[in-house]
Amino acid sequence: MSSRPNILLITTDQQRWDALGANGNPHIHTPNLDKLAENGVNFEQCYVQNPLCMPSRVSFLTGQYPSTLGITHMGVPVPEETVTLPTILSQYGYTSANFGKLHFQPHANRDHREPHPRYGFDQLEISDEPGVYEDAYRAWVRRKAPDQLDYLSVGLPPATAVYHQTLEIDDPVTHPSPDLRDDFIGAIPFPGDDTVTHAAFVAERTIDFLQQQDGKQPFLCIAAFYSPHAPWVVPQRYLDLYEPTSFTIHNSPFTIHNLSPVHGYYAMVSEVDHYVGEILQTLEAQGLADNTIIVFTSDHGEWLGDNGRFGKGYPGDDAVTRVPLIIKLPKIEEQRLKRGQVSASIFNYQSSIIEAVDVLPTLLDLVGIQIPAHVNGRSLLRTTECTKKSALTEFAGWKTLRTPSHRYLIHTDGSERLWDDANQQLNPADHPEVISEHRHLLLQRILDAERPLPRTWPY
Repeated sequence: MSSRPNILLITTDQQRWDALGANGNPHIHTPNLDKLAENGVNFEQCYVQNPLCMPSRVSFLTGQYPSTLGITHMGVPVPEETVTLPTILSQYGYTSANFGKLHFQPHANRDHREPHPRYGFDQLEISDEPGVYEDAYRAWVRRKAPDQLDYLSVGLPPATAVYHQTLEIDDPVTHPSPDLRDDFIGAIPFPGDDTVTHAAFVAERTIDFLQQQDGKQPFLCIAAFYSPHAPWVVPQRYLDLYEPTSFTIHNSPFTIHNLSPVHGYYAMVSEVDHYVGEILQTLEAQGLADNTIIVFTSDHGEWLGDNGRFGKGYPGDDAVTRVPLIIKLPKIEEQRLKRGQVSASIFNYQSSIIEAVDVLPTLLDLVGIQIPAHVNGRSLLRTTECTKKSALTEFAGWKTLRTPSHRYLIHTDGSERLWDDANQQLNPADHPEVISEHRHLLLQRILDAERPLPRTWPY
């Protein structure tokens, strides 16, 4: 058996914190993830550092804030030399693979048949959108069930249509409609066979990878699901798990006939949950579970009708920035922590504010690798270092700070907004002490996040 633990990282896209039964949602069907939460550590206050896919994902896999990376909005290609988790692990004998979404490159204006930058991974099978490009997902279906190819696309992305038109590119993919897709029209039954969905692709390729591991070399395996990102296209059998009239939407003025988006969203989470069960069963069957750290999380959340909105973005409220985070330690690590060789504080941060950037240094601590100085996150194993009074979320032109009692937002023009813990907007002028406290805290966070290049001598 490898001396260092393996890491299995399971990610979803756009899954809000409360889209799990384990997090108090009585309507959603997630038995496998609920069991993982029961057997692991289910963090209640984890916040991402950007409300959109690309900046949040690179922030998570580098342990750095978007502003440190210079990537605070969408459409910025991640530089190929960026030091990622697989880059660090590769120096210690790890083999690394990513199946499904990565989204380190803009996907609407490139040819997905061309080799992708590696970013430290040994194996990359990338599909950033289900079925809309000639990518690893369509290649998998072409080999597995070529008669299903015309059923895969969830619709032509608007930016891709402009790219094709501008460069006079003939689109080889069959889309469900010649019109541009509408991401938020509601639940759509997947028209093909249940075994060829994007989630099935991610799961099968992950399972294939796990079945090839003999335990002699440690691995990092990322199962990167696209679900429950809109459009909400999902097999009927997962839609059938729900009675749509039973849903509740927080703070929404919508009436009952508007609940189709929630139905589709919940069903997509349930499809992921099904495949998480299969992946974890494979880990057990291969004899790898006792030496594998399992992490489940998402890159950001989804408004899902909160205050009449769908999607994600400004102002980075909890529906968008608060995400699930479950960490299950292998038996060998649980025993090591309980013996006191490393502080067992990971079990005490369950209700404290933590940030997504804290996951990378925590994983490095768990596998016995020093944390590079450029990393902004703090290991959850280190009691004195990790206690945080706030979570920082950044975007081009604004920053927001989440504290236990408030959310504070400031723009480049100096204008400010304030919410209480119940997400009720407050008038900043009525709360001068709260505003002053949060300004001060934000300034401290900005200073603490600075990572100047190392000097080589006094001058």
